[in-house]
Amino acid sequence: MADAIIASTIEVALEKTLSLANERIGKLFQFKEDLETLKGSVAMIQAVLADAEEKQMHDKAVQLWLQRLEAVAFDAENLLDELNYEALRRQLVSKVRSFILSSDINIVFRRRMASKIRDINKKLYKINKEANDFGLIRFQRASFPPSTSAKVTLNRETDSIAGHYVVGRAKDETRLVEILLSLSENAVSVIPILGMGGLGKTTLAQSVYNNSQVDSHFEKKIWVCVSDNFEVTRLLKMILESLTRRNVEMTSRDVIVQEIRQQLVGKKYLLVLDDVWTESQILWDDLLRLLRGLNATNGNWCVVTTRKQQTASILATHDPYVLGKLSDDDCWSILTEKANAGGEIPEQLQVMKKEIIKKCGGLPLAASVMGGLLRRKEWKLILMNKLSNLSGDEDSVMQILQLSFDNLPSPAIKKCFAYCSIFPKDTEMERDMLIELWMAEGFLHAGLENKTMEEIGEYYLEILLQSSLLEEIGKYGRRYYKMHDMVHDVATSIMSKSAKVINSETGSEDNSNQVRCLVIDSFGEGTKNLFESPSNLLHTLFLSQGSLSDDMLMRLKNLHVLNLSGEENQNLPISIGKLRHLRYINFERSRSQTLPESVCKLYNLQTLRLSHFLKVLPKGMCDLISLRHLHFHTFDKKFQMPLEMGRLTCLQTLELFNVGREKGRRIGEFGSLKNLKGSLRICNLELVKDKEGAEEAKLSEKANLFELVLEWADDREGDDYNDEDVLDGLQAHPNLEELAICNFMGDQFPRWLMDLPTTTTTLPESAITLPELARLRFYSCDRCRELLPLQNFASLKELVIARFDGLTNLPGDMLHSCTSLQKLRVAYCDNLISFPLNLQQTPSLLELELYRCPKLKTSMTPKGFGFLTSLRELSIGPFSEDGDDHENSSIYNEFDWSGLISSSSSSAPRGLDLCGLPHMESLPPQIQCLTALTSLWLYDFGGIKALPDWFGNFAALEELRLFGFKELGHLPSEDAMRSLTKLKRLWVFGSPLLKERCTPESSGPDSQWSKVSHIQDLRIR
Repeated sequence: MADAIIASTIEVALEKTLSLANERIGKLFQFKEDLETLKGSVAMIQAVLADAEEKQMHDKAVQLWLQRLEAVAFDAENLLDELNYEALRRQLVSKVRSFILSSDINIVFRRRMASKIRDINKKLYKINKEANDFGLIRFQRASFPPSTSAKVTLNRETDSIAGHYVVGRAKDETRLVEILLSLSENAVSVIPILGMGGLGKTTLAQSVYNNSQVDSHFEKKIWVCVSDNFEVTRLLKMILESLTRRNVEMTSRDVIVQEIRQQLVGKKYLLVLDDVWTESQILWDDLLRLLRGLNATNGNWCVVTTRKQQTASILATHDPYVLGKLSDDDCWSILTEKANAGGEIPEQLQVMKKEIIKKCGGLPLAASVMGGLLRRKEWKLILMNKLSNLSGDEDSVMQILQLSFDNLPSPAIKKCFAYCSIFPKDTEMERDMLIELWMAEGFLHAGLENKTMEEIGEYYLEILLQSSLLEEIGKYGRRYYKMHDMVHDVATSIMSKSAKVINSETGSEDNSNQVRCLVIDSFGEGTKNLFESPSNLLHTLFLSQGSLSDDMLMRLKNLHVLNLSGEENQNLPISIGKLRHLRYINFERSRSQTLPESVCKLYNLQTLRLSHFLKVLPKGMCDLISLRHLHFHTFDKKFQMPLEMGRLTCLQTLELFNVGREKGRRIGEFGSLKNLKGSLRICNLELVKDKEGAEEAKLSEKANLFELVLEWADDREGDDYNDEDVLDGLQAHPNLEELAICNFMGDQFPRWLMDLPTTTTTLPESAITLPELARLRFYSCDRCRELLPLQNFASLKELVIARFDGLTNLPGDMLHSCTSLQKLRVAYCDNLISFPLNLQQTPSLLELELYRCPKLKTSMTPKGFGFLTSLRELSIGPFSEDGDDHENSSIYNEFDWSGLISSSSSSAPRGLDLCGLPHMESLPPQIQCLTALTSLWLYDFGGIKALPDWFGNFAALEELRLFGFKELGHLPSEDAMRSLTKLKRLWVFGSPLLKERCTPESSGPDSQWSKVSHIQDLRIR
């Protein structure tokens, strides 16, 4: 059987060989002519690869020829990589000299390498001759567009979030919602959504899950992506994680069941089990028995998506909902949106409309992938004979997916796509990690001039997204990617000869001589046999269980990627330093506190992902001169950076730098790190001597840093500080988007940040120091007495001012240039008296917090809430008014309630946090008019004994939390509480009397239990 990826594998290996066979290597080792011969042979072979890739499908001799070529290509790549390693080593050994003398190279080593190169050249000569004998045609492989100007706009673990572009399923959604809302006498009713792969079952389930009627009807909703592992305890853990939104570490099934029962007792729930494959009646009966026992309430529903009729018949208590195919018009809509992203439909596409739609077969996945092909202008391919017999079934989708893969514009992109198959189905692959892995494997070396490997990786991701071979999901502020199950099946098929996954189901038969990527999820005696003989081909090893011995590791001499992130107690063997080709180590989940010093001999290492448990980094880290990404963070202020980090001139990712006193740990180490990007936190800035010392960091030249945290120690003694000079010397590059300043003890901030000249004319761009700044945060700057108006911060979206003990006034025009501001937080400023902000200056504000500033006068708080048409969250109080009686709510009388109350319901706040004082006996009556509130948190109204009946006005309220109501004994009347029809959560903390009265056992006229017993999330403590 032909290997679908072999030609791409060879091409990528040869490209890497050419990139390594440079003049420097030839001169250093004195075999320049041999390298030139090698490069010539490689160029000749590259010219026939495309023809060989086609002919191998029906010519066994060409298949064998490609296999021999693959072995030689690997040998050549490994040899040149070893030479490159030796050159890097010599560079370090000879760092005191300005150049490396070729005479320094060990003669025995040089002769051995020269002999290997000549041997490879002989093999390449023979392979070229065979290519001529086979009649392989030489032509240049088409290159793909070199532009990377387009920004990467960046699912299959599935999630519950529906995509914004769902076509043709409105009627299906309505029908399913009607079924779920209908009366049911069963404790748990089960309805499968049944249909072939690519029909959009998950998309429909997501739409139903997020339907507003469903949301109102069910008190709890649970989403679980099952995939092919229907292990009941695993599913129970996933159900609990969905309910609690936290990781579940417990392993006891009974403990998990009891936790779930506590979450669901008395509550109507919807459970979605997505992508179910099991045909085991025993496993399903076990789960269903548990679900029925968890909650005796009738009317709970379980929606199951599955491709398999047998699975549906086993699970269903209701007739399966058989999902039909999309109409031609709906398929056309999906296809053209993907092909043209909202632009005009080209005439040549319109002409082909009927034929193209026919090939989609009513399957949305097929339409999306086809659109990706058309986006790359592959018009004729759609009508080629290879697609002429599509029948609109799963095989048709697989053919289209295979075609999309076949026509990816470069071998390297094909390798990147296929590599994703080593992750289990449903995995969310983080962008930076994926690019780092591709880079370590050597997939990102060629194709785009003047671009870094990381930029090439981003471009490849964009192409895979456009082709619908990957889907993007945003999570925790990062970009993740998923594969549809059927796409994963294609990738797995492509990698079947070179990738192996070992777990409890697959076993561990030994075919290690063919495997390039090995993923071990279950480590047993059989698995160890894989390491008994040297594995020359293995490049990637993922190990989730077990540990690697020195002896095992030494057999993996060509390893490029080592991922031990799944093993919490793993230690790196000392022999790690002998893996000369290693470029990627993931050690993030280890609890080890040290790394072996031998790591510092990995001169090719590009990425190091480390655990926060580490107490110290190896002393020789500065020798890792190829390191590009160091993922490590700790909040230990005493943590010392390794010496001379400034020698790591390739470094792009450095999450943390703790400044030290001694030479080699000072802030000047940043000066030579010109390629830093992303986020950086610099701590212990009190150890920087002066402005000149700070300027040595050259932060103003770091164009790719988008987030910067500057932090001084919070426990300094004395009052002789140089913080103003130091911060003045830390001026950031104009591209900076986020800046945080912590524990700054200067009286004022430098001119580059706060004190730009005011003018009636437009400032030149050069005068706007931070034009891209979107988030600005100040924490614990206690000596700062005032903040000047922010000038020319038109991009600013978030401003935080917290724990300024010395701040007394904030100017009313402080934010006059911040028209894009969406979030403003002023908190824990104990001496702030005045902040008369004109809110007309901040029309885009979504969240406003004036919190725990006890001396802030109500009359000097912001005015103009009527102008804030987008305000959704408001946190205020407590405020101060001289002479007021703090035992009532008058401290809020001069607050601008009128502006809030006058807002239409569509623009009124949805969340209010309000702080009182310990002896206040009433709430501000004005808040009863904020009837659009969905969340209300009230703090420290310690004298209130009963909540007023106007609480019944909050018809939209879903969440009410009360803290520190020490005297509270009565809730609003029963009628008022029953008016809160949407209230799902009531939490009360610090009200001992109410706690006594809100139990099923309480009785008498003071009992409050009947008012709250229906609330699904009730906590009174």
